[in-house]
Amino acid sequence: MWDTVTPYRLHVLCQGWHYLCYDWHWTTDRSSGDNASDLANVAVIDGSKLLGNMSMILQVIPSPGPADVVHLKHGAVSGDGPGLGSSNGIDVDECQIQYENSEDQEVNPLKLSFLTWIEEDIFLAISHSQSSAQSVIHHLTVAPSEMEEEQGQLNVSSSVTVNGVVISLCCSSKTKSVALQLADGQILKYLWESPSLAVTPWKNPGGFLVQFPYPCTQIELAMIGGEECVLGLTDRCRFFINDTEVASNITSFAVYDEFLLLTTHSHTCQCFCLRDASFKTLQAGLSSSHVSSGEILRKVERGSRIVTVVPQDTKLILQMPRGNLEVVHHRALVLAQIRKWLDKLMFKEAFECMRKLRINLNLIYDHNPKAFLENVETFIRQIESVNYINLFFTELKEEDVTKTMYPPPVTRSVQLSRDPDEKKLDLICDAMRAAMETINPHKYCLSILTSHIKKTTPELEIVLQKVHELQGKPPSVPDAVGAEEALKYLLLLVDVNELYDHSLGTYDFDLVLMVAEKSQKDPKEYLPFLNTLKKMETNYQRFTIDKYLKRYEKAIGHLSKCGPEYFPECLNLIKDKNLYNEALKLYPPNSQQYKDISIAYGEHLMQENMYEPAGLVFARCSAHEKALSAFLTCGSWKQALCVAAWLNLTKDQLAGLARTLAGKCVEKRKHIDAAMVLEQYAQDYEEAVLLLLEGAAWEEALRLVYKYNRLDIIETNIKPSILEAQKNYMIFLDSQTTTFSRHKKRLLVVRKLKEQAQQVNLEDEVLHGQESDLFSETSSIVSGSEMSGKYSHSNSRISARSSKNRRKAERKKHSLKEGSPLEDLALLEALNEVVQNTEKLKDEVYHILKVLFLFEFDEQGRELQKAFEDTLQLMERSLPEIWTLTEQQNSATPVKHPYVSTFSHISSACIKVFLSFFLLDAELFIPPKMNKKTQWKLSLLD
Repeated sequence: MWDTVTPYRLHVLCQGWHYLCYDWHWTTDRSSGDNASDLANVAVIDGSKLLGNMSMILQVIPSPGPADVVHLKHGAVSGDGPGLGSSNGIDVDECQIQYENSEDQEVNPLKLSFLTWIEEDIFLAISHSQSSAQSVIHHLTVAPSEMEEEQGQLNVSSSVTVNGVVISLCCSSKTKSVALQLADGQILKYLWESPSLAVTPWKNPGGFLVQFPYPCTQIELAMIGGEECVLGLTDRCRFFINDTEVASNITSFAVYDEFLLLTTHSHTCQCFCLRDASFKTLQAGLSSSHVSSGEILRKVERGSRIVTVVPQDTKLILQMPRGNLEVVHHRALVLAQIRKWLDKLMFKEAFECMRKLRINLNLIYDHNPKAFLENVETFIRQIESVNYINLFFTELKEEDVTKTMYPPPVTRSVQLSRDPDEKKLDLICDAMRAAMETINPHKYCLSILTSHIKKTTPELEIVLQKVHELQGKPPSVPDAVGAEEALKYLLLLVDVNELYDHSLGTYDFDLVLMVAEKSQKDPKEYLPFLNTLKKMETNYQRFTIDKYLKRYEKAIGHLSKCGPEYFPECLNLIKDKNLYNEALKLYPPNSQQYKDISIAYGEHLMQENMYEPAGLVFARCSAHEKALSAFLTCGSWKQALCVAAWLNLTKDQLAGLARTLAGKCVEKRKHIDAAMVLEQYAQDYEEAVLLLLEGAAWEEALRLVYKYNRLDIIETNIKPSILEAQKNYMIFLDSQTTTFSRHKKRLLVVRKLKEQAQQVNLEDEVLHGQESDLFSETSSIVSGSEMSGKYSHSNSRISARSSKNRRKAERKKHSLKEGSPLEDLALLEALNEVVQNTEKLKDEVYHILKVLFLFEFDEQGRELQKAFEDTLQLMERSLPEIWTLTEQQNSATPVKHPYVSTFSHISSACIKVFLSFFLLDAELFIPPKMNKKTQWKLSLLD
């Protein structure tokens, strides 16, 4: 009787009170080959008939209408591949097994089960002992028949006894490993190829025994991450890999090549690549919280179950709950098969599959650019169709689809680098055009035209010229394309107005008329314009066309050839379109036109506040007065004096010019240059000495004094200036030392207060003050942007207000006011500035110490040297105390700023606002550099 609780369980009570219990489970009998010779056969047993689709490659017909029927001599009741007969034998097509003890012992028709075809002439089968919990593995081999008409025979060559009830058996078509599952879930490995035919426990990579927690109705073998694993699925949809449960919602699964395909209760079919996969990645991909995307997941109909996968193809066969079969093309299988075809240079198969399944055709090139370019001719010969080649051209784009749309599931061991300067479109178009012109230029005429159009910069002029050449030539071969057909095709690819403009740019009116007639333009639009152009002189005609097409560089080139009477028009166009550099190349340097263009160019640069380049342009064309004015404006005194030599200025004019230039140099704090100009060109060495003293150029001032033998200036000007400078240095050093000490002391106090605040949990008060200050500014900025959206007429006022707020925020951010939120940052910035200003004085102090010693001001020199040395030593000692190691680490990792450590309870948006301020201040945590090797000290004053 059938069990009322467990489905497909049959209870049998025999004579002698012998009890038998049978469990049946649904399985799919399919061929397990992985090469092209396997036809993806699937079969169903129906009594003495074997029904099914003996080739899923050719046709998919669901039962009860099978594509093929195989009649067996005995009723088939079980099997995997062949059919198991209900009499005392097994039918395998036309082969039959007779047991050796069949005449003496009655054999149960269901004695053999799990008949598995592991090689061409070897089978395995399982029988169970009725008296004990043992199973027997039978090794069946094919015995050759003596006559072709006779049936073949299978012999039981050997048997192996297993302690336990075998409930399932599977064999890997790749590794030929055989796995057995016992009733308690333990997995055994049958070494059928060894001479001893041993059975050993299956162990995982860690060396532990593999045992399913629950018996599985379907088991398979697969290579996962280089290790052979056992995959199992229970009748409760729990999926195991070895003894690890990775999912609990799997309805069916299949292993094909390097892929694992599964259907789930969420009505999806997922496909995983097992090559570099692991238990964790599979578990994460199958978890309910994980959302798969891309190639892995595909939606399927509710209740779909996997029947088989067609080898060396993209077909996945699914069976619906109502029995019908459906063929789907899973994206992962499709892309994997396309990559294999491309690696084998099977471009036709890959192209047809991609076109049919709407895969972007850029993958043909992006998969291996080098291989494609080396085999372009092979690609064209395989594709052959002009329409298909044009389709390939139209889909091309610069994007690398292997990095965006179709990333490979496994990172390539060898990265295929691409020159960033090379354009993908140009490479493909040029290579394919060369190949098509070699193979058959007449047949691939339209494709050749497409290759010109699809380049980064479309070569429409070349395309139009080729079409024009076809106009006067009738088709010479059957595959040739006429001019009319080619032009119609071009109008499909290029906008008619753009094509008309490019045809006009060829200056060929026959070609223009041909395009205009095919473009459905109104003759009243173009005929008067063309007639006017035909009446013009050739160069002026081409100038008019180029100006109409806004090709101004070519336009001025043609206009420059029309004669001097057209130069004013040319100059106006040059000024209007800022074509000075291009225009200067059209005229010889000694011509008047060249000078006029140069003057116009210089005036344009003056308007752009580019005075020095303007002066150079003026000087080059001998416009010396304009050049002098430009050099004076920018303060280029050397160039100005060179130009002045061409103007033959009088002595007084040259002196006035020198004083003007000296004033410009003083404004830029170039006192030595100013003194040189006054001394050499105004002959005013006294004023030059005063300027040198003002710029602290003591040694240069002494040189001039001794050169002109004016030793009195030493007493009247130089010594008083030196002493005054020494006093100023002393006052400056005293102020710097005082400021540095005050800021350092305050910084230590602020840091101590911060530590105390953190210890007594005062972060909330500190953060409230920071947050209110910072967000008051951000809110004002936001309100300004909202106002600009509502009232567009007040944009300028609001922009000014926003700028004012930004400046205010900068001041508040680094305020030295005691108690301000970022006082420690302001103190660090002030201390950094003091150290850098003091470091810059080393060279100046060294020079004044030399002149103090020279004029016997030893006491003042020692005083200055001692004060400067004390200041430097104070700063050097304080650097490690001010810029601690912790502060430097904070600069390397801004998130670890002292304030940020208290932000754990604030929202991420608030933290981003604070971090935006701290990232700008990272350089404040880097201590200033003090170069001890700089020579500033005068040993004579020690």
